[in-house]
This record gives sequence, C-alpha cells and structure tokens, in this order.
Amino acid sequence: MSGQPSFVNPFHRPRCLAAAAAAPAGKAKLTHPGKAILAGGIAGGIEICITFPTEYVKTQLQLDEKANPPKYKGITDCVKQTVNSHGVRGLYRGLSSLLYGSIPKAAVRFGVFEFLSNKMRDESGKLDSKRGFLCGLGAGVAEAVVVVCPMETVKVKFIHDQTSANPKYRGFFHGVREIVRTEGLKGTYQGLTATVLKQGSNQAIRFYVMTSLRNWYKGDDPNKAINPLLTGLFGAVAGAASVFGNTPLDVIKTRMQGLEAHKYKSTMDCAVKIMKHEGPMAFYKGTVPRLGRVCMDVAIVFIIYEEVVKVLNIVWKTD
Repeated sequence: MSGQPSFVNPFHRPRCLAAAAAAPAGKAKLTHPGKAILAGGIAGGIEICITFPTEYVKTQLQLDEKANPPKYKGITDCVKQTVNSHGVRGLYRGLSSLLYGSIPKAAVRFGVFEFLSNKMRDESGKLDSKRGFLCGLGAGVAEAVVVVCPMETVKVKFIHDQTSANPKYRGFFHGVREIVRTEGLKGTYQGLTATVLKQGSNQAIRFYVMTSLRNWYKGDDPNKAINPLLTGLFGAVAGAASVFGNTPLDVIKTRMQGLEAHKYKSTMDCAVKIMKHEGPMAFYKGTVPRLGRVCMDVAIVFIIYEEVVKVLNIVWKTD
C-alpha cells in the first residue's frame, strides 16, 4: 500500500551496478597499422642516430677474423684505432646506409606486428605472450625480406671497405650502384637465410618479452598507462634476451654479407667453417658491444614508438 514505508534490502544492488562490478576494466585499445608504420619509422630514425657507433664497433670485431692476424685487441682498441685514422666521424662510416634502411625497417616491423596482433587478440583486446611471439616472428621475417637484408649487406660492405688500403665506395648511392653493377641485384641479398633467421628470432623474442612484461604490469586493466621509463626498462630486458638468444646468427649473417662472403657456399657452410677454424666462442664475437647497443636500441625505439602513437591517437582519429 502507498501509505506504508517500503522495505529496502541493504544487500541488494541494482542490476546495472552489479554488472558494472563484474565487467572487465575495458577492452584494450588497438593501434591502427598506419599509425604503427609512421610511429615506427620516426622511432627507427632517431634511434639509429644515437646508437650507430656501437653497431660500427660490433661489426668491425665480427669481421676481424681469427684466421688472419687480429687487427683489434678489443672494443677500446677498435674505437681508438678508428678515431686515430679517421677521426670521430669514422665511427659513423656507413650511417647513411643504415639510416636509409632503419626508418622503413622499424616502420615495417611495427606495422606488421600491429596488423597481425590486431587479428590475434582475444575478445577483450588482450594479446597473450605466445601470440605476441608469433606476431613478432612475422614482423621480423617481413622486415628481413623487405628491408633488412639489402640494407645490412650494403652497411657491412661499407664498413668492411674502410679497412682496405683504397676504399672503393664513395657514398651510399655510389656503393649501391657499384654493388648492383658488379654483383647484380642479388648482391644486395647476401645472407638472406641468415638474416631471416636472425630478424625472425630477434623480434619473436623481443615482442614475446615485451608482451609478457606489459601483461604482467597491466594485470586486469588492459588500458593501464605505462610510464615511458618503465617501457624503456622493459625494452632493455627484451633487447638483452634477444642478444643472448641469437648472437650466433648475427655473426653468421655478418660474415655472409662481408667482402669475403665468397668463401662461404651457404649459411650452413659459413657456420661449419667458423666452428672448424675459430671455435665455438667465435659465434659470440661482438656480444658486449652488441648487448649495449641492442638494449639501448630497443629501449629507445619502444619509448619513442609509444609516445608517438599517443600523439597520433590525438591528431589522427581512426576509431
């Protein structure tokens, strides 16, 4: 009756509130592949300008074969000899070839990763670590075939060319023309198998670690913000994991792309000859400079990438 006070159950919650309490924190926001391509390209270009000297030293040490009298005693000696002979700019020899490739490389990597991950996420938009591994593998293979192999071949030839008495490459475009003229287009695809193996495993490991760490940090909230410094720390851990996981492939790839690549019949033949003539430790030449470069590389790239994506989400509406 209208005149009687109604009894309110203190334990009763309206259905809408109960549903809200039971609902997940929200669906994860997806990154449009177009944004990933643009953000990846920007991140790749900035990163390589910062870290190139360590890449130069790593490549020089890997090319300093044990079969010949070693030219360098170590990392410090390599830097010292290079600066004494060519000045500080000598540590940036080959930067142009790597810069021209780093921008499209990172663009392809993140574009393909976001494209694949958007297809493989669950209903809440979450990407588990196993699928992150597969998406990273796909991204690595794509960047290897489209960009990395020809770019790395030219870069290694440039750096190796500097060690000769009379360098024959005057610059990036001149070098590319000479390589194509003397060896054909296939001359820029030396070590393709090793490069695909290296890049595929590289990105598979990195995105697996990054996905795992992100999921751990975000917990049940897929849209929880991550501090840029924490993103950098996650990236450094992912980079270190990839270095220890595939440095042998990196050494083989470098040998297959050097000026003396004709000594090897195939990727397997290169691996066998390194083991036979130089021993197992030769597969880890340049690990220390590579470790420093890659950890910094991956940390910087992921920080810049994430921050650029945030800006693009504001100025470029794709939802």
